[in-house]
Amino acid sequence: MDAIGRLAAIEEIRRLKARYFRCVDEKDWDGLAVVFAPDAVFDHSRGGSIRDPWTGEWEPPLPAEPILSVGRDAIMARIRGVVEELRTVHQGFMPEIEIVDDRSATGIWAMSDQLYDRAGRLILSGSGHYRESYERGPEGWVIKTTGLTRLWVVCGDGERA
Repeated sequence: MDAIGRLAAIEEIRRLKARYFRCVDEKDWDGLAVVFAPDAVFDHSRGGSIRDPWTGEWEPPLPAEPILSVGRDAIMARIRGVVEELRTVHQGFMPEIEIVDDRSATGIWAMSDQLYDRAGRLILSGSGHYRESYERGPEGWVIKTTGLTRLWVVCGDGERA
């Protein structure tokens, strides 16, 4: 792939991830589903834990077995189950995208999110990184694997934000 092809692929992947964040926040489930490969894998194992940067310890400790959603339908069921009844605000930035070849790429995205209940009370505010792989299919780039590692989480206090 030449330099122009690489830049075009990077921009397509940036737009793909932007669509992911927007579709989650707008609850556009049909739009969200198509950002994933049919056989995509979402690793949820680290999304509920924070790694101490000085000790390397995870709090709470990571599960003994990975928590995976395998396949587009399973991923969609998991995402909907977590955020369908919440107002969410996601931001993704500072992508590090590496084009491996014409059909595959990897990426790391810094992210922040806020989750509110229907009454507007803050449930969670967090930040971290998505680590992903992408593949180019007949319809363009899609997410092949993804997983979130959180750096920090602040839980809401139950007061109206």
